[in-house]
Amino acid sequence: MSVLANASVEALSEGGALAARLEGFVARPAQQRLTAAVAEAFDRREALLAEAGTGTGKTYAYLVPALLSGLKTIVSTGTRALQDQLYHRDLPRVREALGTGLRSALLKGRANYLCHYRLNQAKGSDLTLPGTRGDARFASPEQASQFQRIVAWAGRTRAGDMAELEGLADDSPLLPLVTSTVDNCLGSECPFYEECFVVQARQRAQAADLVVVNHHLLLADLALKQEGFGEILPGAQAFVIDEAHQLPELAASFFGEGFRMRQIQELGRDCLAECKQTTGALAVLQAPARALEQSLRELRAAMEALPPRGTRYRALTLPAVSDGFDVLADALGVLEEAMAPLAETSPGFAACVARARDLGERLGRWRDGDAASDAFAGEEEARDADGQASLLAAVAGEGGDPADAQALAKAAARGGEVYWYELSARGFRCQRTPLDVSAPLRQQREQSRAAWVFTSATLAVGGGFQHVGRKLGLFDPETLLEPSPFDWPRQALCYLPRNLPEPNQRDFGAAMLAAVRPVLEASGGRAFLLFASLRALREAAAALEGAPWPLFVQGTAPKGELLQRFRASGNGVLLGSASFREGVDVAGDALSVVVIDKLPFAAPDDPVFEARLEAVRRRGGNPFRDEQLPQAVIALKQGVGRLIRTESDRGVLVLCDPRITGKPYGRVFMQSLPQFAVTRRIEDVQLFFARG
Repeated sequence: MSVLANASVEALSEGGALAARLEGFVARPAQQRLTAAVAEAFDRREALLAEAGTGTGKTYAYLVPALLSGLKTIVSTGTRALQDQLYHRDLPRVREALGTGLRSALLKGRANYLCHYRLNQAKGSDLTLPGTRGDARFASPEQASQFQRIVAWAGRTRAGDMAELEGLADDSPLLPLVTSTVDNCLGSECPFYEECFVVQARQRAQAADLVVVNHHLLLADLALKQEGFGEILPGAQAFVIDEAHQLPELAASFFGEGFRMRQIQELGRDCLAECKQTTGALAVLQAPARALEQSLRELRAAMEALPPRGTRYRALTLPAVSDGFDVLADALGVLEEAMAPLAETSPGFAACVARARDLGERLGRWRDGDAASDAFAGEEEARDADGQASLLAAVAGEGGDPADAQALAKAAARGGEVYWYELSARGFRCQRTPLDVSAPLRQQREQSRAAWVFTSATLAVGGGFQHVGRKLGLFDPETLLEPSPFDWPRQALCYLPRNLPEPNQRDFGAAMLAAVRPVLEASGGRAFLLFASLRALREAAAALEGAPWPLFVQGTAPKGELLQRFRASGNGVLLGSASFREGVDVAGDALSVVVIDKLPFAAPDDPVFEARLEAVRRRGGNPFRDEQLPQAVIALKQGVGRLIRTESDRGVLVLCDPRITGKPYGRVFMQSLPQFAVTRRIEDVQLFFARG
């Protein structure tokens, strides 16, 4: 081992620096093997793929060599919550134990920091928030009170990080009023530039030895550098990507391009907010801004006739939707033209003109882009079309539109990207997404000449890293697979109920709940039920209403609040869907059962996923084996990881999908899970809990 590897292992050994200074620290051989592998990757400036099962202690395993190496290191986490936890809790503990004086910094995207300019605009604005009526500036007295809290906090905060404000929801409509985005930031033209919290945070990051970021910020930086526009993050000699299984999907968004209804709405609102600075501007811009808002409302209403997600081709086949995009494009152009003479009057108007132009160009590229990605063209393709019926049906999925499938087939064959839309309750999103991001990720990694460590509790499929390695553009990397060190045969039991119908059968939901109820009775609640769809979740919540355990249902409260109430209940039943597979960290008796209704294969209405399957087929691969199955295995491992969080936890995993035993691929799922006892008898579950 190298000097760094030896020093890292020693620090994490029994009697080492962390054991001597951190109360409750326990030396773990798996953690020592992981830290040695990370240190070797740092020394050799190589790439490492490392799966570290729950309980390995991977955070300390990579922080120790990062702090001892002297290399400028960027650590990227999957979420802002994990980023805050790592920076404010884990990093200080390890740094103090090692006695190192290395400087560290926390860096988030600009939308996480208070913007003095936009706060000043909001304080003086008489505009109403979305969803309000009349002249009231806020939707409720509570919202008005929260705004005053923000104003008071702005006068005393040193970092300007909105996470400091407890009780402010992530989706609060106040946030866009007091934070900036890359679209509306005035940059060095801002009158508050010298006081800018974003600028100050970046300056601290430039001077730090270790910078903690999140994947969104990391990928935004990589995408900007790929386009040649500059960089956000400082150059580094080592990168640690925690929760690395999330990176390929997130990267596809950042290396693509898109726009949202909300972006365009905010443009119109910001244009009107700027009018108070310039005499006569409101008279010029009020009509085109209102016309823009009206065009958005009419377009969104026309899109009600569409499925929730689909390809651009599918959307534009409806004349009302196609015409709606035309009207929106015209409205953006009129607003830009009306603002152009005002651009010299203020930096705000200049920024709004640039935003209107950029959004118009994005809309145009999405609406009129590579037509070959949307339809078959040419005599050869026409001859081939009839022979693709079964393929198109498979790609479109049950109930899918063959026109969508044709568009996806062409996207995979021609452009390597897919144009698609997605509807939300009050808006829409239009996106161009590349089907494969391995090339740009590989390019950035090679150009950096740095060490890259990719780690997670869920990377391997059937003991191998081929799937995630290909997506990350890694050719023959160093790999390490460290299973969870917990005593799974003693601490956990896997229950596979008998005689359940196939998941696509209408009576599956009722049968699944009937099989689960005896488990909940044996455990006294204390369960997390994970569903493949929101519809199944809602049906289960209705069926369990009146049960002797308090229910905590996703969507009825913010996730953090819901988890806090679930923990405090002692015997609650938590119901969640795919977004709850990660971030549910409930140790102890409060969570003793995890129920998974179906194997988490991706939804058949995801246009990007469908296009990837078609791309695999055209390369001569097997879409199910090469894409669908590995992705589902990793997703299942994430859900299973919620069960056992500490050495003292005990619990039962209930897998209700009969395909786990009835299909040959079920073995791949079971081989990828911890090696615990498996039963098909409810009596064994009851005995497990009776033994305490």
